[in-house]
Amino acid sequence: MTETLPHSGATRRQLRTTARLTALIGGPVFWLGTLLHPARDGWSIAAAGERYGLTHDIQAAGLLLQVVCLASVIALGNQITRRRDLSAWYGALVGTLLWFALIIFDGSHNPVRAEYHPSVVHQASDLDTPAALIVFPALLVFPLGYVWLARTLGRHGLRLAGLLLAVGAVAYTLGGLFIFTSGPGFGLIQIFEVAGATLYAIGYILLGRAATDLHQVR
Repeated sequence: MTETLPHSGATRRQLRTTARLTALIGGPVFWLGTLLHPARDGWSIAAAGERYGLTHDIQAAGLLLQVVCLASVIALGNQITRRRDLSAWYGALVGTLLWFALIIFDGSHNPVRAEYHPSVVHQASDLDTPAALIVFPALLVFPLGYVWLARTLGRHGLRLAGLLLAVGAVAYTLGGLFIFTSGPGFGLIQIFEVAGATLYAIGYILLGRAATDLHQVR
């Protein structure tokens, strides 16, 4: 029994380090990809060329780091004092994975579509069943997952981090919804997405700074 304790302690330290670094890097990387995102109408996407896909690759990398962060915190487990706490972390994890899938789909599908049919890019007419199965769950679960997580973080002394993550995720998602409600050229899309991603990234930075103490939170 005593021989396993040092390994267990080393594993927990590694998980805390992983959670910290992936939070500190993942949030800002996602923000950078959002900031560099070109205009969303089909003609602008065609003109942007590879840059459109590149910005989505940057966002996807940030989201993947966030997934590792959330999984590491779940693996630590000691700060999860009730079943709904664990469910909240899983909700945020699933929402982030779904948004990762949406970003990959958007970054690969729309540049190809823009080359041949720019007028239908980011239009309801281009949203077939396979695309809807990616887009709609992500639009729902991503913001709700972080709102749920915010409530849990608030109970464990990380209220500001949770609030920033929740408000940021909701604002960012609203920016995406504007594409369908007001058209891809609507001026508030980038404003909401960048503002939301900024708050969201700061929330992850705060979560990362607290990651070394997560095992002590009750």
